[in-house]
Amino acid sequence: MAKKKLAFSLKEHVVYPSHGVGQVIDIETQEIAGTELELFVINFAKDKMTLRVPTHKAEEVGMRPLAPPDVVSKAMTTLKGKAKVKRAMWSRRAQEYEAKINSGDLIAIAEVVRDLHRSDDQREQSYSERQLYEAALDRLTREIAAVNNAEEAMASEEIMSILMSRVTPAA
Repeated sequence: MAKKKLAFSLKEHVVYPSHGVGQVIDIETQEIAGTELELFVINFAKDKMTLRVPTHKAEEVGMRPLAPPDVVSKAMTTLKGKAKVKRAMWSRRAQEYEAKINSGDLIAIAEVVRDLHRSDDQREQSYSERQLYEAALDRLTREIAAVNNAEEAMASEEIMSILMSRVTPAA
């Protein structure tokens, strides 16, 4: 079997779809069920979690490098858009939001943040709405901070100022 070039290198920040931004801290070989397996060891510091992903499965599970700047700016533009709230039942919408968050797609995550964001003068969010909103916001914030090599607080402020700027006062 030909050795495929590793897609990710040590110390590189990567995005794992269901967990968000992590850092490759090691590439190790383990024997599992009598087979030598090469694994990326990914640390998610904020979640105090370490994940091992077989190197040959990384792309298959959707692991990807941080979004390039053009995708980040597209995500920020998405935040400026008008919230698209479907009239489907909440359980169906919640499933769609959850799928977007776990897709690892930065623009889809930005759509969830945009659609679930509430300004102070809007109706209160339900508990599950708030949970999904905060999960999406956290993923978006972490990736933008990592891409810009900035603190999460800075990325959070940038996102919030965009969200607040699109809120128009009630007539």
